[in-house]
Amino acid sequence: MYRPTQFCSFFLGGFECSTHRRADGRRLDLLVATGHDRWPAQDFAALRRHGIFSVRDGFRWHLIERTPGRYDWSSVLAQVRAAREQDMQVIWDLCHYGWPDDLDIWRPAFVERFARFSAAAARLLAEEGVASPWFAPINEISYWAWAGGDQARFNPLARGRGFELKHQLVRASIAAIEAIRAVSPQARFVQVDPAIHVRAQSDRPGPQREAEHYRLAQYEAWDMLAGRVWPGLGGRPDYLDVIGINYYSDNQWYLGGDTIEVGHPDYRPFAGILAEIHRRYGRPILIAETGAEGDLRGDWLRYVSEQAEQAMLRGVAVEGICLYPVLDYPGWENERHCPTGLYGFPDSEGMRPLHAGLADELRLQQARFASACAADAATLQS
Repeated sequence: MYRPTQFCSFFLGGFECSTHRRADGRRLDLLVATGHDRWPAQDFAALRRHGIFSVRDGFRWHLIERTPGRYDWSSVLAQVRAAREQDMQVIWDLCHYGWPDDLDIWRPAFVERFARFSAAAARLLAEEGVASPWFAPINEISYWAWAGGDQARFNPLARGRGFELKHQLVRASIAAIEAIRAVSPQARFVQVDPAIHVRAQSDRPGPQREAEHYRLAQYEAWDMLAGRVWPGLGGRPDYLDVIGINYYSDNQWYLGGDTIEVGHPDYRPFAGILAEIHRRYGRPILIAETGAEGDLRGDWLRYVSEQAEQAMLRGVAVEGICLYPVLDYPGWENERHCPTGLYGFPDSEGMRPLHAGLADELRLQQARFASACAADAATLQS
């Protein structure tokens, strides 16, 4: 069985930090909406009580660089310092769909400014005593290219420009990695994108080819970063450090049709998806986002954990599972209460209600993985 080595805990917590503009022009700020910006110390302490010592969190670029080249770190310092004081390992998202208002995402200046901002963020962490920082430079390049570049669901509200946006985000990610490495050579990176599976509802060759083409498109951004395709973008294999996979219950569907549900004969086991990605790139994998709503939270964590263990027994380098979002949050489009978290919304003192079902399942899965790793270690020593 593969034994993970990259993170301080196998189960991580992810704080939703999206900062995009919706189609109506309103900018979201999920760190504010969930209260994590006000209560980072309480939030980290709460996760530590559940054996979670690694998290995903975020810098909000649009707040930090309101004026070009001038950085105001007041919006992130409380998170940085609370993490350091509580010895919480953090993967810092640097661009989670949002950027400063004065920038045109389509122009070269976007790449240049993002690289400078990323270097400045690395310097800040070094000054704050973070010796080995982790970053997710651009969150979900593929999804952002589709939602923002093809479907106009959120910024930059374009249609028919998804491939162009994907190129631009890959350029920005590469430039950020180089800028960060110049400041912190020991920095590590997670390249996060959704893992999907798409099937045709027809046995005809045309729909079958179309569905497979759609499915394989999930690899385009990773292939560009690695220099496998479009080498003029500057990709190299070392830009794929750890591959972050986002996976939810609606990540499998019929081409042009409905979601394929777990348990359906056409549903592909998640272990197989993990194995395919590992074979393709040979890199460690973090399940960087996964979760479900309501009372399905525990059941979904059980399924993902069991599938991850099956993959690890086959030698797939799964480094961790991130509960995401680890806090309940208001929906992007309608601000409805999305009950997805280990914890809910805070009260006036930063205290949050615990979802007992998810907490119980998390404890069971932590014990299972600890037992499996211990049994594997004993086998190796015998």
